[in-house]
Amino acid sequence: MNRTRLILVLIAAGLLAWAQNDGPGAGQGYLPEFSHSSRQILQLADATPAEKFAWRPGPGVRSVSEVYMHIAVGNYFLLSQTGAKLDNAPKYSQTTEKDVKDKAAVVGWLKDSFEAVKASYPKAELKKSAKFFGQDSSVENIYLRILVHNHEHMGQSIAYARMNGIVPPWSK
Repeated sequence: MNRTRLILVLIAAGLLAWAQNDGPGAGQGYLPEFSHSSRQILQLADATPAEKFAWRPGPGVRSVSEVYMHIAVGNYFLLSQTGAKLDNAPKYSQTTEKDVKDKAAVVGWLKDSFEAVKASYPKAELKKSAKFFGQDSSVENIYLRILVHNHEHMGQSIAYARMNGIVPPWSK
């Protein structure tokens, strides 16, 4: 095989591996992307032993459970900024990331917050103006912030997991 053909084969193999590891939803729009990230966060939370939910990398730094609760409470808070109806949401405004520590309860909060985002997005008026931390924005930009925020803390959770010898399930 000549060098050019070998390079093309290696590039194609790398792209195929990337596509397979990135999973369904990558590059397919907001809801598929959000579903992809929420699925990975839940997989990582499920792979983390309950006794590790209290682990933190150092004093004053969020624990595993606090990171996951930060994601969940953040999802509800950000949804409230879009004007989404949160009638069935837990009392997120009265709950902090330090209030829920039990693995099953934390995972429940994550699942419920992810479902709230998925249910509200199709009904959202994305181009509608919104205030976000006192600044002019749009509902669409706030939904983008939800996705970015989830990815930011998924990266943090991956680092925590790896520091504890836990391999993210999708990278095995």
